[in-house]
Amino acid sequence: MKTIGIIGGLGPEATIDYYKEIINAFKNEKGDLDYPEIVIYSVNMAYFIGLMRKQKYEQATAYISEKIECLRQAGAGFAALSANTPHQLFDQLRERSAIPLISIVEATCKEAQRKGLKKAGLFGTDLTMKASFFPDVFRKQNIEVVAPEKEDRELINHKLFSEIELGIFKDETREILIGIIQKMIKEQQIDSLILGCTELPLILTEDTYAGIQILNTTQIHVKAIVNYYNENRF
Repeated sequence: MKTIGIIGGLGPEATIDYYKEIINAFKNEKGDLDYPEIVIYSVNMAYFIGLMRKQKYEQATAYISEKIECLRQAGAGFAALSANTPHQLFDQLRERSAIPLISIVEATCKEAQRKGLKKAGLFGTDLTMKASFFPDVFRKQNIEVVAPEKEDRELINHKLFSEIELGIFKDETREILIGIIQKMIKEQQIDSLILGCTELPLILTEDTYAGIQILNTTQIHVKAIVNYYNENRF
């Protein structure tokens, strides 16, 4: 039986959500309690984000690669990163990993393609919104990904690190985020929105906002993890 490996801590609230959602996927009416074995390595968020902000990508890659190897040594047969931002390094991490890695970006792109979407907005940390790893993957499937304007990116990033990452979910913050969605629909003609931070689904909980599809990257990633587990469990 394959053991699921999770790189967590980026941030802790999303890691808890991943664990709960994976377990929920295996609950059934028979109550047979046949839950998968899961190993979680919760990394130091401040250290990792600090490396990324200083553009010390080699050190950041080495840090996460070391933790993936720890998961392998603990028995994980494959692994996933329970955050979007470290996927900026995903290709390098995949090359170094001795076990398969399940990409949140690739899984989200497949879901967007399945839904027939053409132009998605992107919310996330400033690192994610300014980087090209989402647009690069989606472009291969002829789907455009656009970020909010600079002022709105800064506001989203501030709310993430001062509230949402700390488990603080305010109605007024939700309304601010919905307002940015409405603005992007009007000015950038987006037909959907990627919640490109795995804490965002904890405050933007609906399937649609302002009449457009919301791509919950946590939910999509968990489904991909569960599917891979079921296909390779024995």
